Amino acid sequence: MKNSIITQVKKLSFVFVLLSAFISLSGYNFLTAEVNAQGVEKFKAAGKFLIGAKVLHLFTDEDSTVSIGGEAKVDDDTIPLLEFRYFFTDNIAIDTILGTTKHNAAAIGTALGDVDLGSVGVIPTTVTLQYHFNSSNNFLPYIGAGINYSFFYDVNPGAVANVTYHDNTGFAINFGFDYVLSENNYFNIDIKKYSLSTDVFVDAGDAGTATAKVDLDPLALSIGYGWRF
Repeated sequence: MKNSIITQVKKLSFVFVLLSAFISLSGYNFLTAEVNAQGVEKFKAAGKFLIGAKVLHLFTDEDSTVSIGGEAKVDDDTIPLLEFRYFFTDNIAIDTILGTTKHNAAAIGTALGDVDLGSVGVIPTTVTLQYHFNSSNNFLPYIGAGINYSFFYDVNPGAVANVTYHDNTGFAINFGFDYVLSENNYFNIDIKKYSLSTDVFVDAGDAGTATAKVDLDPLALSIGYGWRF
């Protein structure tokens, strides 16, 4: 437990260090940045692109049914992320992300004891439709919902012979805000909550095989700096 807490603190510290670097490099100060009211109202307008360079922390919230008893455990991950948004109207935008996570996995308390299942990479392809609220100040909130298709790849089976993860479709709800820093720059905090599951097949060699249904349902928190085009 102590090691887990230390790991989480290190990951979150990494997020805030990178965030501070983004802000410092941008040359803007949140306390002094001002954009006139007309500029804020038109910051999000039909035909505009927003591109964000971000750091994302993925908090897993797994629940599982394992054929040999016990439960599946998947750890969190922190990654760099690119985010792309296009505005169809002044209030409606489509959002997608580019990044990949990697997770250590294990089966805990099974009939075979605790089993190291190595690691797996995930590409969480997500497309979200967002509604952006009108605002007369620099704080521009939004909400959204979308669909996710997750690809599992680069599987390291750990202590077993082979592990297979099935790609699957899920859903996401989304909310966050942009804070306008200048005419074409912004700061963003975004949260996405996923509903996502995968079927897992484990080949443990002479010890036999096992299956699992794993609901991952992660929470994704991303923070970053962006440009408007």
